[in-house]
Amino acid sequence: QVLHRSKRGWVWNQFFLHSDVDLGDGNIKYILSGEGAGTIFVIDDNTGNIHATKTLDREEQAQYTLTAQAVARDTNKPLEPPSEFIVKVQDINDNPPEFLHGPYYANVPEMSNVGTSVMQVTATDADDPTYGNSARLVYSILQGQPYFSVESQTGIIRTALPNMDREARQEYDVVIQAKDMGGHMGGLSGTTEVKITLTDVNDNPPKFPQSVYAMSVSEDRVPGEEVGRLKAKDPDLGDNGLVTYSLLDGDGMGVFELSTDSETREAVIKLKKHVDYETKRMYTLKVEGSNPHIDPRFMSWGPYKDEATIKISVEDADEPPVFVAPSYTFEVEENAPEGTVVGRVHAKDTDVANNPVRYMIPRYTDVEQFFNINSEDGLITTTRPMDRETQPWHNISVSATEIGGHHQDTKVRVNIKIKDMNDNAPEFATNNEVQLKEWWFGCVQMIETVSAVDKDEMAHRQHFTFSLAPEVAHNNNFSLKDNRDSTASIYVLRKGFSRLTQDVYFLPIEINDNGLPALSSTNTLTIRVCSCDSRDTILSCNVEPYVLPAGLSTGALIAILACIVILLAIVVLFVALRRQKKEPLIVFEEEDIRENIITYDDEGGGEEDTEAFDIATLQNPDGANGFLPRKDMKPELQCPLRPGMGHPAPNSVDVDDFIKTRIAEADCDPTAENL
Repeated sequence: QVLHRSKRGWVWNQFFLHSDVDLGDGNIKYILSGEGAGTIFVIDDNTGNIHATKTLDREEQAQYTLTAQAVARDTNKPLEPPSEFIVKVQDINDNPPEFLHGPYYANVPEMSNVGTSVMQVTATDADDPTYGNSARLVYSILQGQPYFSVESQTGIIRTALPNMDREARQEYDVVIQAKDMGGHMGGLSGTTEVKITLTDVNDNPPKFPQSVYAMSVSEDRVPGEEVGRLKAKDPDLGDNGLVTYSLLDGDGMGVFELSTDSETREAVIKLKKHVDYETKRMYTLKVEGSNPHIDPRFMSWGPYKDEATIKISVEDADEPPVFVAPSYTFEVEENAPEGTVVGRVHAKDTDVANNPVRYMIPRYTDVEQFFNINSEDGLITTTRPMDRETQPWHNISVSATEIGGHHQDTKVRVNIKIKDMNDNAPEFATNNEVQLKEWWFGCVQMIETVSAVDKDEMAHRQHFTFSLAPEVAHNNNFSLKDNRDSTASIYVLRKGFSRLTQDVYFLPIEINDNGLPALSSTNTLTIRVCSCDSRDTILSCNVEPYVLPAGLSTGALIAILACIVILLAIVVLFVALRRQKKEPLIVFEEEDIRENIITYDDEGGGEEDTEAFDIATLQNPDGANGFLPRKDMKPELQCPLRPGMGHPAPNSVDVDDFIKTRIAEADCDPTAENL
């Protein structure tokens, strides 16, 4: 069985649909689905009428896609396949034009020609541009005439007046309108603001506010100080308003200089040289101010520069005295007596008052006070004789102070040269010794060349002459030859010298100069005899002791050492024996008359005084009072007295025998003291 699709019989009316299967008995129900179904669009399920529940806005959604279907009311089974249809929203002029990017800002150069484009503004309309004139826009200017205009179709803003001057008015507020419906009545419109600024061009030359400027400067001002300022005005901005200054002419061109202040752009007049009220009291300068950056379009409006005249007056000031010379140089003879005139300095007061001047030497420039100066006339004199060799130049300062006024002073340098006098005798240039070889045999030979120096200034023709001193002029050892070139040669005459005989020779040499007056001195040349070896090489020139060689053999040295050891052994043995016997080596006896000192006040009487005492008692006090044995020790050995060696009687003792007796006793008594 072939199934055939039956033809649907939809009847379309505005917001109405009906199926041809609908018999009107209420068994069919209409269903609506799709965009906005149930919210924006609703359908009557009995009749199929579609209703809009709210106002439609084309700008929000221009069309809707819906699906309608007829179903059995009792079973909801489709009686027809679903049918899709589109609902289009028809546009009306319900949206005004809008400027989405406003407000606008634009710049245009001043003095622009008429019709110069400033900028373009564009408005948009949400209505359908394809349906009627709802989106057809026309532009017009509501505010800003007669300075600017706008093209109605494009929205391009252009200048409408020539020579608009920024210096007169810089900013303009323009209002532009966009209207739909082609600008016809009933159309909707929108507006925007445009702020237009005129940019600067160099259309104005610089101008000095005054044609003549008056300035003044004091004569005591120093170079580099500012005298005054002036400025040319230029209403242009930036580089267009930049002004440079220069001096054109005037009698002050060499006295003053001009510079530009980088911050204030002012012309600064400065002092270049000292000015003097008494010499010139007025100066004139011509200054030019010009633009370095000129717009060629406005060259015909020039010239872009201006001139002004500056008159500078010099004011009087109380100035210090001025020396007639910037410095002084004098000469004075060496050794000149105290009070010798050196020279004169002179200063004057240049002011109108012409006050007197007083002079002085600052002591810090002449610490040792070599010079004096007359305070009234500036005459410089010496205070003592000068020595050129100590100080050839003296550099001092002289101060001049005006009397009256502000007591200002000024100083000048004075250089004093000490002229040389021949007051120093010549002397050897060096003090080297001459070394002469010992036992030299040969002919006459030169051993040294001597020269001289002089502390005085050596003139171009000055020279020295040499000769031996008169006391050695005819010696047989050495001779001298003057070379006539301020040197002399020393020759040896003998064939041999011996250091043992004489090792040093002193040769006095007389040196003369040819100064005025001529001076001479005697200088001694030391000639030392030196020892040599077989090769004639100098070994020593110093004094050496001559000793005979001591050739001791090894056996002799051993014998000497053995003797020394034996002697030491004997000494040690002797000391040990004495300690064993416990006897002191030396006995000190308080009662020993030899250790007593007897003093008395009687004056000696010579030979007559011998009768006043017993000489025997003094020689042997024990014999006078009887024999007193020693108590500090007991002698172990007593030597018998020699025959005839008993104690002599008083007044008859022999001194020689007494001494011999004591010596014999000492030999027997080890404890006795030696005489």
